Amino acid sequence: MNAQKLSKRLATVAAFVPQDAVVADIGSDHAYLPCFLVNQGIVKKAVAGEVVKGPYESACHEVQREQLSEQITVRLANGLEAIQPEDGVTAVTIAGMGGPLIASILDHYPQGLEGVTRLILQPNIHAIAIREWAVAHDFMIVDEAIIKEDGKIYEILVLEKGKKPLSELELLLGEKLMAERNDVFVEKWTHEIAQWHTVLKNMEKAEQTPAIMNKKQELLTKIETVEGVLA
Repeated sequence: MNAQKLSKRLATVAAFVPQDAVVADIGSDHAYLPCFLVNQGIVKKAVAGEVVKGPYESACHEVQREQLSEQITVRLANGLEAIQPEDGVTAVTIAGMGGPLIASILDHYPQGLEGVTRLILQPNIHAIAIREWAVAHDFMIVDEAIIKEDGKIYEILVLEKGKKPLSELELLLGEKLMAERNDVFVEKWTHEIAQWHTVLKNMEKAEQTPAIMNKKQELLTKIETVEGVLA
């Protein structure tokens, strides 16, 4: 992977960036994504934010190597603090972290989202945390994708301002992913169900306290509900 050819995961993120957006890529690592977006003519201006010195230096090097220093600003900053008002950022990408961490980044510096019309978020795990954040902060999930690359499954969530309540099942599975129900979605949740069955077996070995009994019932209900979606 490089600034000319992204991984399938990052290429999917890139596909959701609006034409002519000003994008801030938070946790940019090598800045491959913003460099690709500029090279492809999707955006003319971008910010690459990194909180760790090593990746920040890698991003600086990549931007210089691609001769994009005029178009891409690299900043060493904590999360959305990499965004300054004069940047005019309209889209934010955050990829390759856990869902709860992405949600905490969005919460930590909410003023960084002023003027932002789209969030493209790719959690490695626990996408539910992002959906819960969206509902709590008046963002809607306007699109979703689920892909498999190198044996790992990733979800990509696209958020825009607006209000739309989600059921517990939609928070867990994703409304649009549930409706599409592609092969990767089925694979992911078939694997999750198998893991839940393992947890249930372990619970059977524990003392059957009221708390354990309640957890078992909750898990059984979840398994039954998700199996109903996959059927």
